[in-house]
Amino acid sequence: MAATAISSLSLPALGQSDKISNFAPSRPLSSTIRICTKSSRHSLTSRSTSRSLIRCMSTVTDVPPVSETKSNFLKAYKRPIPSIYNTVLQELIVQQHLMRYKKTYRYDPVFALGFVTVYDQLMEGYPSDQDRDAIFKAYIEALNEDPKQYRIDAQKMEEWARSQTSASLVDFSSREGEIEALLKDIAGRAGSKEGFSYSRFFAVGLFRLLELASATDPTVLDKLCASLNINKKSVDRDLDVYRNLLSKLVQAKELLREYVEREKKKQGERAESQKANETISKCLGDTLYNPSFLVEWK
Repeated sequence: MAATAISSLSLPALGQSDKISNFAPSRPLSSTIRICTKSSRHSLTSRSTSRSLIRCMSTVTDVPPVSETKSNFLKAYKRPIPSIYNTVLQELIVQQHLMRYKKTYRYDPVFALGFVTVYDQLMEGYPSDQDRDAIFKAYIEALNEDPKQYRIDAQKMEEWARSQTSASLVDFSSREGEIEALLKDIAGRAGSKEGFSYSRFFAVGLFRLLELASATDPTVLDKLCASLNINKKSVDRDLDVYRNLLSKLVQAKELLREYVEREKKKQGERAESQKANETISKCLGDTLYNPSFLVEWK
């Protein structure tokens, strides 16, 4: 039964489900040639403005195959991963590989926030925090990116969002600041259709910003998408898929927990039975080989 639930976590239709009717935040969930122009890699680890961001894109001429990315991940993290987690991880890394090596791909902290959110939701309850961090590192490095940058940028985005209101979140274009400059740059690139590649992780990043700002009004997402020049229908579609994935993960993890508990109970019962048998055997042995008993028997 647990295996059935795990196999249902396959994501072949990710991004193809019907659009959601509203927005309702819920509690959580290189070897490549690079072309860089003067203007950062959209990392928040350095001071940046909308005019001084290094924009880096992958070239189409040096794209590694998916098999190489998956192989790099498996080489970097060699310990076995429980199937309930590994099934989704393997599909996510394939999808992210395709995003990562699109000609228009550019790393940005909203994308990073989205991936970190998905990863943390997926790996919630993983047996070892140390292994969870090691898997994250191996995963991002397999894509020829920096795991520390993902974590740092995601944290900064979260801190910024917590200080916002529904109104200020949408009104970023009228204010100055590090995050505001980043969002303006995204809006400019998305509006011009140049140098911006929308992705599902970007949609989840927006979801997380709204969640942290306690923006529960469905119209806030409409306004934020409009401010960023992002297609709202695409965001709705991908958030719907994200929620469905989280729902399946919860169900699968619950089935796995029940399975583990049953196995532990069975092991306990077997241990008790073995202990009882050993006790009986010992008693019989002590009795049969007791000299006084043998004298009486004679």
